[in-house]
Amino acid sequence: MNITATHINYYHICHRKLWLFSNGIQMEHTSAVVDEANLIHETSYPQRAAKFTELELGGAKIDFYDEKNRVVHEIKKSNKVEKAHEWQVKYYLLLLLRAGVEGATGILEYPKLKKITRVELLEDDIPTLEQDEKQIEMIVRNQEVPEKINKSFCKKCSYFDLCWVE
Repeated sequence: MNITATHINYYHICHRKLWLFSNGIQMEHTSAVVDEANLIHETSYPQRAAKFTELELGGAKIDFYDEKNRVVHEIKKSNKVEKAHEWQVKYYLLLLLRAGVEGATGILEYPKLKKITRVELLEDDIPTLEQDEKQIEMIVRNQEVPEKINKSFCKKCSYFDLCWVE
């Protein structure tokens, strides 16, 4: 299985969302929240596309990578699930390390909040991410959909109707 940073992000948010996404049920195209996040991503830093590189590593796509300074820039709409965002960036950093790029760091940017969070891949993070990869494979290969969770952010999820409307 080709694990991407999106898988890592969803793993830290909701196993059900991870399973649905990984098994071809993708609802992001129907979500106004996702559309707004994409708009923020495209318009917040218009100079980025010319200045930084888009980098693909094993199926994971880093939108803005500063090759000179070895910095991954990840733009997000909200920090409601900031820990999941941090693990997503840490996974990008792990993929870079596996590709031979040492000392890369990350920056999580929340333009609407005017907030920046620096992210580093610590030595202890590597076995955690490797374990996450194994857990993701188990969840995705399972024949049964994981149970739905009941969190405040569920209402903004693109899978909300699928999980909660009966």
